[in-house]
Order: sequence, then C-alpha cells, then structure tokens
Amino acid sequence: MGADVTHPSPGDKKKPSIAALTASMNKSASLYKAEVRVQQHRQEMIAEMENLVYDMLVEFDETTCDGKAKQIIFYRDGVSEGQFREVMEVEINAIRRACARVTKDYKPGITFLVVQKRHHVRFFPVRREDGIGGSANVPPGTVVDGDVTHPTEHDFYLCSHFGIQGTSRPSHYHVLCDENGFTADDLQQLSYELCHLYFRCNKSVSYPAPAYYAHLAAFRARQAWEGKDSRDSASMSSLQSDVDYSHVDLAWSTKVHDKVKCNMYFL
Repeated sequence: MGADVTHPSPGDKKKPSIAALTASMNKSASLYKAEVRVQQHRQEMIAEMENLVYDMLVEFDETTCDGKAKQIIFYRDGVSEGQFREVMEVEINAIRRACARVTKDYKPGITFLVVQKRHHVRFFPVRREDGIGGSANVPPGTVVDGDVTHPTEHDFYLCSHFGIQGTSRPSHYHVLCDENGFTADDLQQLSYELCHLYFRCNKSVSYPAPAYYAHLAAFRARQAWEGKDSRDSASMSSLQSDVDYSHVDLAWSTKVHDKVKCNMYFL
C-alpha cells in the first residue's frame, strides 16, 4: 500500500487537502487500485484511513480469490519527522482497526515505512570513475544504513534511480513499525524492487511505486476538482479563496467511477 496527501497552494486558506491510498490487487504487486478522499484544509493525517484500508483489504480478498492478505507493507509519503508519533497513534492504529473490521481474528503483520525526499543529504562515489552518468552519481541501488543515519531508530537511505542530470537525491526511509520481522536487507531489497514497478518509466524511479501512484492519484483528484471549480466560477479572481466549499460537492467532484478504480486511471 501507498499513501500521500496533497495540499492547496501556499496562501490559500480554504481549499481542502486531498488524501489518496493505493493498494496492489495481485500477487506480483503490479496492479493497483486507488481511492481518494477530501479532508480538512492542510490536514496531513489521513482522516479516513480506517475506511480506506478496510475497502482495500476487502477488494484484495475478492480480486485475488486467494484469501486475505497475510502481510501489509505500507509506504507513506509526505510526513515530516515531527509527525512520526502522530502517524503511529493515528494512522497505524487506524490500519489495525480496519483489519479487525474484516474479521475479529484477522491480524496481518504490518510494516509501515515513511519515505522522504525533502532533505539535503547527498552521496558521491569515492572515485569519480565509479560514478554513473555525466555527473558521476552513485549507481542505482546504493544503500547507506550507517554513519549518517539515526543512532537508535531504524532508517536508511536508498538511491534507487539513475541520475540523468545533476546530483541524485536519495530517498530517506524510516521504519516506524515492523510486525513482520523483516531484516534491514529485506526491506532495502523490497523497496528497491518496488521502484522498478512504476509503469511510466522503463527504469527504476526514486521511490516505491505504491507511494508514487498515491501521489499521482491525489494530484489527479485535485486537478479534476480545480477544473470543475474553474468551470463553475464566473472568473478565477483573488476572491475565489474566500468561497465556502461544500464537503459533499468536493467529494462528488473527486469521485471515481467504480469501473475505473482498478484500471490505474491515474497513470
């Protein structure tokens, strides 16, 4: 699974935030379903996480016809380090409640990772001839899990993409919960392999496909809503940010038809 929240542009005081959740619907983690929800202005925690995860678990069970998911591996994008405790208290507990709603004895192992790209850490090869591309970046698949990582928490840096121009920025992964008992090598290998499943590119991308797809779904929902908002408005003036937005209208404008949800419409 992957999740992301998109927020309105700076200066806007009323437009809502849009949360998106994606989940794989087959064993090879290549087919994804997306769900989007409108929530309060600039709210980072996903308010309907429990309902979203429950719907995805039920859909997975019905789609694969191979029983319920035994493990949940979740990649969360867009969360800062100061929000980790809130994520653990709100979103991870919401995932557990969603599992309990499926059946009372259903307790799959949950592994929850936060993926960050907004940092200033960069890595360079010791010898320039070992670098990749014109900028001599570190090769894809480079992992750093010591020296510059947190002394007590489980985190690592993974540079999974090919740096075409400029200096590559590695993704920073924080493991907030691991009930499946993965080793550090297992999580690093899995994260790197998921970076190869992004259908828009025939090379590996900078962070795992589930989180990338969630970002695209949230962005698509915002574009659909803003397009409707601009058509319904007489003009796109500076007064637009003072309009009161109905939650019902917002939910309707971002609603995706049931026949399209599993077709990866966001690509």
